[in-house]
Formats: sequence, C-alpha cells, structure tokens
Amino acid sequence: MFSSLRLLVSCKHGANQAANFLRRSGPSRRIQAFNYSKSTRNSSHGKADSNNPPFPIRTQAQAQAQASPPSRARYAAPALLLGFAGFISFLHYNDERRAVPKGQPSTSSNSGCGCGSNTTVKGPIIGGPFTLMSTQNTVVTEKDFSGKWVLLYFGYSFSPDVGPEQLKMMSIAVDNLESSHNQKIMPVFVTLDPLRDTPSHLHAYLKEFDSRILGITGSSSAVRQMAQEYRVFFKKVQEDGDDYLVDTSHNMYLLNPKMEVVRCFGVEYNPDELSREVLKEVTSVSQ
Repeated sequence: MFSSLRLLVSCKHGANQAANFLRRSGPSRRIQAFNYSKSTRNSSHGKADSNNPPFPIRTQAQAQAQASPPSRARYAAPALLLGFAGFISFLHYNDERRAVPKGQPSTSSNSGCGCGSNTTVKGPIIGGPFTLMSTQNTVVTEKDFSGKWVLLYFGYSFSPDVGPEQLKMMSIAVDNLESSHNQKIMPVFVTLDPLRDTPSHLHAYLKEFDSRILGITGSSSAVRQMAQEYRVFFKKVQEDGDDYLVDTSHNMYLLNPKMEVVRCFGVEYNPDELSREVLKEVTSVSQ
C-alpha cells in the first residue's frame, strides 16, 4: 500500500514537472506549425498576422546559389583561350599539314591514295591546275603532262639525305621501265624551296642524277598552292639565316595520261619495287 501511494505521488510530481517545462519553453512545434499555417491563410486574404509574419520559402537551388556565389567567370577566360588556340591549330592544319603520312594508307575516303600502300585511286581525288617555271625558264602547267605517264616528286635540292635517295630511285626506275619494258615514264621534280632552287641551280642539280628529270620551280605562293593541291606538307626547320632544312613528306605520285593520281609511293620503296608497281599500273590500263 505504501509503495502504491509512493508511485502515485511520484507520477503526480512528474506530471507537474512536465507542465512547468512546457510553460517555460513556449508553444510546441505542433502549435507553431498550426499558427504558421493560420497566418499564411490570413495573408492570402489580405490580412497579415503581425504576431506570426510569414517566412520566405526558398527552394534548394536558391539556397545553394546563395551559399556559393557563381564561379563561372573565372573559367570563361581559359575556355576562350583554349577555343582560340584550337581554331588557330585548325587553320594551320588546313594550310600546311594536308599530306598523306609516309608509308601509311589513307584512312579518309576523300584523301587520295596512301603512300606505300597498294591502293589505287579511282579518279582525280588530289591534284589540280598549276602554273610554274621549268629549269629552262619556260612556263609549265598541268596541260603539259596530259597524255603522259608521270612520276611526280616533291623535294628540294638542299636535302641532305632523303631527297638524293629519292631522285636516284626515280632515275633507276624510269630507266628500267624504258629499257626493259618499253614503257616511257616522264620524271618530274617540283622543288619546295623556290628561294634557293632557282632555275639555273635546279638544272645543274638534277643533271647530276638524270638529264631526263624535268625540274620545276616558281614563286613561293605558286609552289605552296601546288603543294596544297597535292597534299604535300613542307615547312622550314632549324633556320639559321639562309641556312635551313625543309621538313616534308617526300611524296612521289604516279599520274596517268588523264592527269589523275593513281598511286602514291613512300620513302620505303626501292628502285625495283617502284618500277614493278608502276609497270603494274601502266599495263592494267592498256589491257
């Protein structure tokens, strides 16, 4: 009995403590929520509750935007610089780097033939009209090659190694085709260094390899235009005043009598391979 009485007194005392705590701490969250909803309804009817003013409602995106100020401006300048650099690179690529890689077949359906591959071009994909000067100071255009099979090589006389080897290969192949197979091929050398390869200098240089090789030079703009039409890359490197080298793709093309490029030969060919591949193309047309 005494324990039951003690329990009753304890419960009553606990209830009194809970009531005192609620009075001290103010209205509960449930009552606050009710008052807020009531004040919102009053505001919608034009009656603002001065005791419970409505709180502004912010979305999560607005809260994040206020917490962290926009930082796009600091990325705008680097992005603009990168875009400008990419545009300049694109122009440079189109202006000078339109060559087919040496010894590699082309991966583009509109790029012509692949140097060093067994691909045969079906039509005049590369090439175009040109007007240059021969070593005899006569005007040379693409019309002068019409009706002839032509081996066309782009190089320069000051080449220390690759250029002379390519000219030797061209000379041996042309001689082999004419003497052994009665196939006359016209060898043509187009300089990519017209400032130093003047007509007289180029004539003396080519005479050391084969007098049948027709040397072609001209103004810098005319040479560059023809190189671009035939997708030949070239650029001055290691410049020291008038002493410099020319980095080039060393392309050698076989043109049929219609002035269509049918094969492109890379530096990996030897004279026997070159003459054999040229003969294959020439006889395939005549059959």
